[in-house]
Amino acid sequence: MSRSSYLFTSESVSEGHPDKVCDRISDEIVDAFFRLGPQLGWDPAHLRVAAETLATTNRVVIAGETRGPASITHDLLRHLARLAIRDIGYEQDGFHWERADIAVHLHAQSADIAVGVDAAGNKDEGAGDQGIMFGYACRETPELMPAPIYYAHEILRVLAEARKAGPLKMLGPDAKSQVTVAYENGKPVRAQQIVLSTQHLDETLASSDIRAIVEPWIVKTLPAGWVDEKTIWHVNPTGKFVIGGPDGDCGLTGRKIIVDTYGGAAPHGGGAFSGKDPTKVDRSAAYAARYLAKNVVAAGLADRCTIQIAYAIGVSQPLAVYCDLHGTGKVDEATIEKAAREVMNLSPRGIRDHLGLLAPIYARTSAYGHFGRKPEDDGGFSWEKTDLVDALKAAVGA
Repeated sequence: MSRSSYLFTSESVSEGHPDKVCDRISDEIVDAFFRLGPQLGWDPAHLRVAAETLATTNRVVIAGETRGPASITHDLLRHLARLAIRDIGYEQDGFHWERADIAVHLHAQSADIAVGVDAAGNKDEGAGDQGIMFGYACRETPELMPAPIYYAHEILRVLAEARKAGPLKMLGPDAKSQVTVAYENGKPVRAQQIVLSTQHLDETLASSDIRAIVEPWIVKTLPAGWVDEKTIWHVNPTGKFVIGGPDGDCGLTGRKIIVDTYGGAAPHGGGAFSGKDPTKVDRSAAYAARYLAKNVVAAGLADRCTIQIAYAIGVSQPLAVYCDLHGTGKVDEATIEKAAREVMNLSPRGIRDHLGLLAPIYARTSAYGHFGRKPEDDGGFSWEKTDLVDALKAAVGA
């Protein structure tokens, strides 16, 4: 029997967290290929990127596989990595956008993978790998996201904006948040505990000073009434946090997959997103699954929805589509599973065409979550649209 009153916790990390620095650089490379490839005469459907990044004290290493114009040189990609590091805000002795040594070890995509993925003759494009992908939506926030991860992201996003704009210039780029939300009758009602560890550039500041600085920003970010005298705070609980970012901890692409998705409130298939073009269903099918789940909830067909999609490498159509409405459905799950295939072509080509994924829209996804964001005019976060509502209702006969 499910409980109606409980505590649930999710964490987020800022754009300056070492792993997120790496996600950002890897996604800048994806964007470079989709921005420059068409200008250089390449069909964007033929571009391929699988870029991984490591960052440590004043050193960045980029490795992986690509297919695209030779004029997208390693020198250009090093330059783009420096610009990303500068935008995040790293101008510190241990990690500086100008002084870091950046090595690029990208090479051509494996021919064995390419033959399975590329369209040929009557064969449609196949999935870039096997795997299972999950999408989730619920009614806890207007964005149809779980409340703990949504507000953990918002805290860090708001603090980063204030840091870059000036009011919080004493803070550094590296930060982590964690929000424990109290649920009553199955609904989120208050912040039970708030955890924030944020880098600060002034070594004289104590934990109490940092709390006094950030608390007003956090309180106004959370829903009214969520912070009260019972809320427990842990701000920089280890004390001083001056050495941060890749100088304090090695970063790698793809190590924050739960931060990227639903904060543990829903399953994750295991594959990371950043650094991958949309033939990699780890990324594109996870976007499609979120898109379907969000539209199911937005259509009023359920209050909670989990969608799973499974693929085999080189095979175009998914092996299976699974739906769980968590006992909240207005129709049965099998009906939703059938409708999902009717309203959207779930092949890699179908997903990328429907969601407009062959575009330079990826660097912005690398921090503060891939889901629960606002769709943008240039096609960014297209998987957050709710334009399938009518089609889903028609498909299920609602």
